[in-house]
Amino acid sequence: MKKTVIYSVLLLLILLSCSATKNKIERNQMKATENNSLSYMEVNGLKMYYEVHGQGNPLVLIHGGGSTIQTTFGRILATLAKTNKVIAVEMQAHGHTADRDTPLTFEQDADDIASLLQQLNIKKATIFGFSNGASTTLQFAIRHPEMTDKIIVASTFYKKSGAPDWFWDMMNNPSFEGMPQMYKDAFLEINPDTIALRQMYERDVQRMQTFTNISEEQIKSIKVPTLIVIGDKDVVTPEHAIEMQRLIPNSELAIVPGGHGTYMGEITTLKPNYKETDFVIIPLINNFLAKGNDKNE
Repeated sequence: MKKTVIYSVLLLLILLSCSATKNKIERNQMKATENNSLSYMEVNGLKMYYEVHGQGNPLVLIHGGGSTIQTTFGRILATLAKTNKVIAVEMQAHGHTADRDTPLTFEQDADDIASLLQQLNIKKATIFGFSNGASTTLQFAIRHPEMTDKIIVASTFYKKSGAPDWFWDMMNNPSFEGMPQMYKDAFLEINPDTIALRQMYERDVQRMQTFTNISEEQIKSIKVPTLIVIGDKDVVTPEHAIEMQRLIPNSELAIVPGGHGTYMGEITTLKPNYKETDFVIIPLINNFLAKGNDKNE
């Protein structure tokens, strides 16, 4: 497990690549972006990139650390957009979104998304975050409850004990060379600035090195319907996921086969010749969103 699941909490160490998979990813990316809006918005001194896909109730997608919309959600975005108005974002220093002269924090990321939604005239949305993006999702629900319809938190922890000691040991001795080449390639395809790539990496590392626990009181304050998802071979321990589920009053937990993002086709876990039915999170999300769904515009 040590060598197979690491970076989207910050550093996944799986390197998978083949031409057939690359072609399929490119076709999915083209399909996902057809007839949809790709835009920027000024939020809190940041020019944030976002995409809008589909129609329906607002569903915000927040990628993992070191990632982009496509590396995290590219295999399921088009499916989610069939029944939802998907607002997919790229956070500070990631992908299309430039950096600013401030450290990365999950709290600031949450406030940036809140500002984006306010400017889009979206009063309430479901927030779906993966890994680091799920940590931002927890902060969004804590800091902006009035804007939160439901949350989906995939492969994340709210305190350091939620990940094994070896993970934190690795965070204390990071290596840019260990960053999956798929992430580097995806960033440089969007932004060829290698200095910006290194800056993103260093900001992500710093955020994890200075990670502070969310208090149990704050976790208990989350009242909206919550779906917690982890893989049975995830970086997050099952015991921690169960603990979090017990603390959030209106929550449910799914422990599904696979590693850190396997269940949704995160790019470093992607298998050649994959099928949409491989992504077991889709029916879980659809069932979760269908429960008591309010119409939010």
